[in-house]
Amino acid sequence: MKRPSWAPLDVDMNQPSIARIWDWFLGGAHNFAVDRQVAEEMLQLMPEGPQMAHINRMFLRRVVQLCVAEGVTQFLDIGSGIPTVGNVHETAQQADPECRVVYVDIDPVAVAHTRRLLADNPRCAVIQADLREPEEILAAPELRDLLDLDRPVALLMIAVLHFVHDEEDPLGLIARYRDALAGGSFFAIAHGSRSTERMPSEHLYAARSKYERSVAQVSLRSQPEVEAMFAGFDLVSPSVVWLPVWRPANGETPEDSAAPNAGYGGVGRKPRTNRPQ
Repeated sequence: MKRPSWAPLDVDMNQPSIARIWDWFLGGAHNFAVDRQVAEEMLQLMPEGPQMAHINRMFLRRVVQLCVAEGVTQFLDIGSGIPTVGNVHETAQQADPECRVVYVDIDPVAVAHTRRLLADNPRCAVIQADLREPEEILAAPELRDLLDLDRPVALLMIAVLHFVHDEEDPLGLIARYRDALAGGSFFAIAHGSRSTERMPSEHLYAARSKYERSVAQVSLRSQPEVEAMFAGFDLVSPSVVWLPVWRPANGETPEDSAAPNAGYGGVGRKPRTNRPQ
């Protein structure tokens, strides 16, 4: 396969990527043949895949709109993937052109494409880093040049925490980010669920098995386990719920019985230290 102009030279084009498979599900063009092969095989096992990706993207847009409406104009999107239509900076800057966004992803293709996309946008930056290294991310000059951590920030972890396993202490990891945020900051999670309430179990488990053999291990979690990730934050109504149910916008049908198990979503806000006790 000929290497596309947007693909870094050090990227293995025979190794599938989480970010690029997600890009294919969202209708993007920044993926390799190996990514499309895995995605198409997953589609045979779990035809709900692209719809799940779009449900996650719609949740992300609603979260960003909420944060801007609440006066937060700084965003840190960790595990951002390849920024297709409806990405954070597009949604935030449409609501307020002064919004600043820092994207973080471990995938070099996602980072390279994001860097090209943002070349003419001085209020955005991208960092290649692992979400398991919060101190490195928070100290990065790209972040420090754009975001003021003494002011509220919206921290977004959309469809990424299910790649952090229990032995890696996801709650402790999140706490390290939380402690660096100012009071009034938001924290949003979209997380894969192991529930088969809205999806045939054979679809969920067959696709998960294929994904783990080809790409990465996944730790699907229950609603209470996702709620526990908001320790130290005040949950915003309606708490942690199915993604389509979280504050649906006009035209969205959250109770549609055809909506698959796209996982749980929620938003918390860090208390301000000077609030009344």
